[in-house]
Amino acid sequence: MRTRLLPLSIAILLAATPALAAPKKFENDGNHTHLGFKASTTLFDVAGWFDKYNLLIEGDPAAPTSVRVKLEIDAKSINTNNKTRDNHLRSADFFDAKKYPKITFVSSTATREGNRIVLDGTLELRGVKKPFKIPFSHVVAKNGAGNEEHVFKADLTLNRKDFGLGADSVAAKISLADEIQVKLLVAGFFE
Repeated sequence: MRTRLLPLSIAILLAATPALAAPKKFENDGNHTHLGFKASTTLFDVAGWFDKYNLLIEGDPAAPTSVRVKLEIDAKSINTNNKTRDNHLRSADFFDAKKYPKITFVSSTATREGNRIVLDGTLELRGVKKPFKIPFSHVVAKNGAGNEEHVFKADLTLNRKDFGLGADSVAAKISLADEIQVKLLVAGFFE
């Protein structure tokens, strides 16, 4: 009798317990996602962005501890609307995109702090790895097509000297501020 009760008990327990769902995957909305920055010089600000990247987000934003993020940015895809400046930024003076073609961020934990989802992880830029924290605001709403879209926004500061950006550039030494403003907008859909 006991041998018949064990399989029946397991079946009842499994039916009563919610199934462990596979992590939700995020489908990026490339029309709206923007990985931007602003650098300040003595005379003016330079705004730019990166055109090429791979973004993997898994988990459920309603349960932030389940969220995992990996972002790989193509360093050569830097764009400030000035070809000469962009080529200089790709050079060894700044991103050294030939030697370090990728800028990566990999999350280790995600937590909720008030109305923000905070990612802690590692940023690797120009061969230097540092702990990095990104606090995202999170909004869910229907887009113009009537689909539910998730939007994550973050404004943060990065010290370029922590990663050797501009360390050997005369122009940077003369007039470039140490702090770079980073503005991230990630939009898309969870499946």
